[in-house]
Amino acid sequence: MSGAERDIRNLDWQIADAVNAKIAELSQDPRPHGCKKLVDADAWRVRVRDYRVLYYIDDRRREVRIAAVRHRSHAYD
Repeated sequence: MSGAERDIRNLDWQIADAVNAKIAELSQDPRPHGCKKLVDADAWRVRVRDYRVLYYIDDRRREVRIAAVRHRSHAYD
């Protein structure tokens, strides 16, 4: 199980549903309105309520890899 899967399992079911829906949307549009590229990394982030989904985009392979799902107060530690 990846770290992101573990992060989602530890969320309240309502938040987890919202996060899973956002992740499904990323498969269609990896750079949706409101996403931000992180300054110090090749990672991106998108907001889901008070949580952040941190992910990487590989345009060549047409792949989105979810790195972590964290509360906004701990997302960038």
